[in-house]
Amino acid sequence: MSSQMTDSLAQQVLNLLKKLGKQFNRKVAEIVFILVNHKSAGSLGALAGFAIAIIFSWKFLRSTGRPQRSQPKPTGSASTSSTRANEDVSSYEARRLEQNVKGVDFIDEFHSPTKLTLGQTVRKKLDGSRKMSCQLLGVILEERSPEELKEHATVMPSVVEVLLEISKHCDIYLMDRILDDESEERVLSALENAGLFKTGALMKDKVLFCSTDNGRSSFVRQLEPDWHVDTNPDIISQLSRFIRYQLYISPIRLSIERSNVFCSGSFDSFFAE
Repeated sequence: MSSQMTDSLAQQVLNLLKKLGKQFNRKVAEIVFILVNHKSAGSLGALAGFAIAIIFSWKFLRSTGRPQRSQPKPTGSASTSSTRANEDVSSYEARRLEQNVKGVDFIDEFHSPTKLTLGQTVRKKLDGSRKMSCQLLGVILEERSPEELKEHATVMPSVVEVLLEISKHCDIYLMDRILDDESEERVLSALENAGLFKTGALMKDKVLFCSTDNGRSSFVRQLEPDWHVDTNPDIISQLSRFIRYQLYISPIRLSIERSNVFCSGSFDSFFAE
């Protein structure tokens, strides 16, 4: 359709130019006749003005009558990719603007780092370790003293998944101080009810009990684990020379500074972060 319109316009311009040429020849003949018979300054001025008008008219007609060169159209794949890219950018900017208006922190999925799974985080923290010893009170159990175990024993729900994930890579020994045999039974029953013995990775034979904190420290020295987790700063300090890594569980940061001692408010938050 555009090609036909261009051809029609060119034909009209050509016809106009032919008519203009005939008129030009006739006017030139008349002016020459006038000049021959009347050699005056007015006649010369009229001739010059007419010639200038003809030149400008000719240039104008050439510029308007010249067909415009059409721009090449982009290929289908390139055009589609460009359109999709523009749509993605527009959608991205619109969502960012909308959340900023609502006062919500915008999460940039195009630039945010990939979040690690629990298994990946645990393996990264373990750093190839194969054996772990861990205190029960205040770490795995909600109770924080042997006296409380005489009444009840409760496993923290948040540690179960993390503990099972660690057990896939490490032998885990759970230990703590108790005051009577009934407390031992309560602790084992609580661990079993939490499902920690179902997979076979955690075993009752690896749950150790003693009557003093020094007994727990002695257990750790004999086992020689790669990791030990405890709430007692004295035990952490005593074992720091012998254990590869230690985790001190406390809301207050440990005063001693050692490269192999880590501090955290909870067992699960350290290994799940």
